[in-house]
Amino acid sequence: MREKLGIAGSGAIATGLAACAAKTPGHLLWARSDASAARATKAIAKACERLGEDYDPVNVTVTTDLDGLAGATFVVEAICEDAALKSELLGALGEVAADDAVISTTTSSLSVSELAAASGHPDRFVGLHVFNPVPRMKLVELAYPDAVTGATRERARALCADLDKEPVEVPDLAGFVVNRLLFPYLFSAVDLMEQTGLGPASIDTCMQLGAAHPMGPIALLDYIGLDVSVAIGDAIEASVPQSLRDLCAVGALGRKAGRGLYPPEFYAR
Repeated sequence: MREKLGIAGSGAIATGLAACAAKTPGHLLWARSDASAARATKAIAKACERLGEDYDPVNVTVTTDLDGLAGATFVVEAICEDAALKSELLGALGEVAADDAVISTTTSSLSVSELAAASGHPDRFVGLHVFNPVPRMKLVELAYPDAVTGATRERARALCADLDKEPVEVPDLAGFVVNRLLFPYLFSAVDLMEQTGLGPASIDTCMQLGAAHPMGPIALLDYIGLDVSVAIGDAIEASVPQSLRDLCAVGALGRKAGRGLYPPEFYAR
């Protein structure tokens, strides 16, 4: 792999991306705390084990020192989908990153141009929207600010190839292509469930067996996280069911919380 990744974040997207890069040495992942670093280390090791013997977690150094990412050639911000938090971190990364490093964000719904401005280096900035679970999902949506250079575009495409991903260059629109089309469908499934009284498993079975979807829309919302789903829905100006906001208000965020659109007993199995 030609680039040395410096990943800022410790969640599923960050650790999945780190595992995909772990075929070669020299990559780094930054976590905010020792506890987050410990969780990230375990997650990377588990993902590498699933990917196979060519992927070695020792090729990714986990650190809590943001300055450690200064040696990376391709810096990736991969924290929660919050514009203010992302902008703050990207500003810090813009100061830390090497002068020739590409800076990127894994945002799934926010303006790449605005995040690029926050980094201070829009000419070498990329929207690098990978999909969860990163080791299994092939697509990467690439979105660019207007000021991006041709060299930056080329390096972004080359990185995708090195990670065994398929890049598609998309417009810098809220939600890009996948989420812009996907989330109205997911929300309509919730509306239909409420209108008809069908259970979540019935809706999901219909779409899995009738439309060959690998996961039904209700399970997918719970998998993504209801809080993340609401944030994406708001960003693309979709009609978000009030029931999703109500579930978020009581901490029923989906799979990660053990309850969401599916009840707790579903996740207790």
